[in-house]
Amino acid sequence: MKAKLNLTISQEVAAEARTLDINMSRVAEAAIAAANRAERNRRWVDENRSALEAYAAEVARDGMPLAAWRLF
Repeated sequence: MKAKLNLTISQEVAAEARTLDINMSRVAEAAIAAANRAERNRRWVDENRSALEAYAAEVARDGMPLAAWRLF
């Protein structure tokens, strides 16, 4: 299902996109989806920062788990 939205962009950008036959709705949707993913990832890292830092400290102190059995 699609939602109708009003976006405001410069006239020059819109005119050039029309000249180039660019589907502005598709481009806007892709850009918003990418921004959503980036923001979700940023928030996940913020929410899990202490665990990530604790694991990094553990690896720095003790080395990689099972490192003795790695073949690469």
